[in-house]
Amino acid sequence: MASLPNLVWLRAFECAARRHSFTAAAEELGLTQAAVSHQVRSLEKTFGVALFIRRSRTLELTEIGHAYYPSIAQALSDIAYSTRGLLGPSEAKAVTLRAPISTSVLWIAPRLGAFRHANPNINIRLISAIWADSATEEDIDIDIRLGPRSWFGASAQLLSEEVMIPVCAPEDCASIKTIPDLLARELIHIHGYQDHWLRFFQMQGLETQALRQGLFVDTSLAAIELIMAGSGVAMIMKRYTQDHLMAGRLAQPLDIEIPMAQGHFLMPSKDDAAFSPETSQLRDWTIRLFTQTP
Repeated sequence: MASLPNLVWLRAFECAARRHSFTAAAEELGLTQAAVSHQVRSLEKTFGVALFIRRSRTLELTEIGHAYYPSIAQALSDIAYSTRGLLGPSEAKAVTLRAPISTSVLWIAPRLGAFRHANPNINIRLISAIWADSATEEDIDIDIRLGPRSWFGASAQLLSEEVMIPVCAPEDCASIKTIPDLLARELIHIHGYQDHWLRFFQMQGLETQALRQGLFVDTSLAAIELIMAGSGVAMIMKRYTQDHLMAGRLAQPLDIEIPMAQGHFLMPSKDDAAFSPETSQLRDWTIRLFTQTP
């Protein structure tokens, strides 16, 4: 990094080389022609070589300038794309929707494209808790959370009461005809939903002491991948399985649904009256999305 040239000078060089003019480069960069010329000369003095042949009405790159320009142009372009991709265009405010990771991936994301296609003017940022510093609480426009009502209080709006179902790999479905068949498989437990199998045992009148530990994972996403790989069975939120069931990637071997005693909640906004039209539109769509029965 010690040999890295001044980035301001590099920007002036790239723009002048692309526009073949200090004057045109100055207009693009919002500088004076003299400032751009000075920055390029400073870069040339650093290298001890000329990068331009200066003519009365235009600039031409020297052989060294020609050799140097492509890598600088690419580097500056990469910086611009990386910044835009990470932070988004500064001139457009995105509506930020936060939801649990499995809800985002398995329910919202597959349907968000249709909303975006119908509303191309609305910039959307869908985030989860994976990157804790991806947004502050003040940045969240729509906040969806999953859990029991006691976690969120009376001001949170219940969007959906969820149920769980047993799921397995399609090739295993034919051999699972009874509850003992199901329980003979490797049981997959999901962190945060460890009571899924316990509730299943209780509602089926089974001895909970017989509940085996099996595999533990930290997301429903991981559980679904294990199931599709033939590594076991799990009790998973029906909403999370819908697309995979319809596509034949998962199967429900037994016609059983068990209430989760949890739901998706829309958290109250700091100031509902301050909603932008874009936020209101995405918020209404999100509410409709979760009121659909899987």
